[in-house]
Amino acid sequence: MKEILNLINQMSPYILLGFLLAGLMHSFVPHALYRRYLGGSSFKSVINAALLGVPLPLCSCGVIPTAMSLRKEGASKGATVSFLISTPQTGVDSIIATWSLMGLPFALLRPIAAFATALWGGLLTNRFSKDAESDAVSQKKEAVCSKVGCCSHDREKGGTKRGKSAVGKIREALNYAYVEMMQDIGKWLMAGLVIAGVITVFVPDSFFALFTDKPLMAMILVLVCAIPMYLCATGSIPIAVALMLKGLSPGTVLVLLMAGPAVNAASILVISKVMGKRTMVLYLISIITGAMAFGLGIDYLLPRDWFTAPLQSIACHTTEGTGWFNIACTVILFILLANALYRRFHINVPAAFPIDSSKEASKERSTIRAEEAYKVSLKVSGMTCNHCRSNVEKAILGTEGVEYAQVDLASGIAIYTGKAKAEEVIKSIKDLGFEAAPL
Repeated sequence: MKEILNLINQMSPYILLGFLLAGLMHSFVPHALYRRYLGGSSFKSVINAALLGVPLPLCSCGVIPTAMSLRKEGASKGATVSFLISTPQTGVDSIIATWSLMGLPFALLRPIAAFATALWGGLLTNRFSKDAESDAVSQKKEAVCSKVGCCSHDREKGGTKRGKSAVGKIREALNYAYVEMMQDIGKWLMAGLVIAGVITVFVPDSFFALFTDKPLMAMILVLVCAIPMYLCATGSIPIAVALMLKGLSPGTVLVLLMAGPAVNAASILVISKVMGKRTMVLYLISIITGAMAFGLGIDYLLPRDWFTAPLQSIACHTTEGTGWFNIACTVILFILLANALYRRFHINVPAAFPIDSSKEASKERSTIRAEEAYKVSLKVSGMTCNHCRSNVEKAILGTEGVEYAQVDLASGIAIYTGKAKAEEVIKSIKDLGFEAAPL
């Protein structure tokens, strides 16, 4: 228990800062940048996708609908795979948290490895999984963007997101950082800390001593365990620290940090369904070979002390105590986490799921003539985070004839008004990899 509290105290200031930076990116960086430059089966589109994905704080579940949305709007298969690989491996929040516990070398290597692996995956896909529809999709991109809201404007709940004031953007950034992101990855971060504590207490040092001279075998074992599991980029950090303290090599730990967040059973199924089995196989090959190459490179080409020395500070802080600032940050982190999880799961369906009552939404609905619009409710399955919800909402809004849409993550209920047929809306949702049916 003491080890877990120490890890939390070490990470909490950096987690809060990382969440804030992620919120500012979400609010102030135009969303058009994440969709505009990914069309065409070119090397440039793959680079753009990798560069855009590295700083984004999207987990491996949230990145799937985002990537499928990019694909639908004109991104090539290679660019989509590049985005799928680079985005969940790292983000501004996880880079800062990695620096806090594992030191600068690991904090630098994670985004470098994510970028290189994404390039490798995108190029493999462009070479061996021909995108016959790429040109046709690219030609339709502007029309789709105009409807969904990814170029000239961004459509949000109940309408169009027009220019917000600085105060409004800051409020949006704080809500995204400390409510939506907390809802999405907070529980996985806590799960990672608990797993780290279990490893520290119950796994004997002698177990990992078996792999001291067999790093390749250790990496294969980690891959077998990590690929089907769900691990978020930040939640995997305490697990990695615990494994290194038990004697696992830095290269093997990097394999966990790369493969764990980058892929899971759900992402494999969705990619296979939406983009084809060949693309899915290339996606897995890219992640496995990239993680193994960087892991072996660390173990055989770089000094081990670069990666083990920062871990000594954990033991020092355990014996010397923790400063008041870290403790205060930990208390704030738990309060924010409790608030976010309460807001997500304390619902009363359907009473707690009314149509958005904001002034903007009311003005939007007032333009819909009663004889032309009707309300349809759908049940959507497969959503796991607020990014899933946001992409489903945008997909519904992007369907011809939809005037207003709102999606509730906890209940999985989506409602829309307009003249669009339910079958067309359901198809738009299924194109992102989710399932939907009328209520």
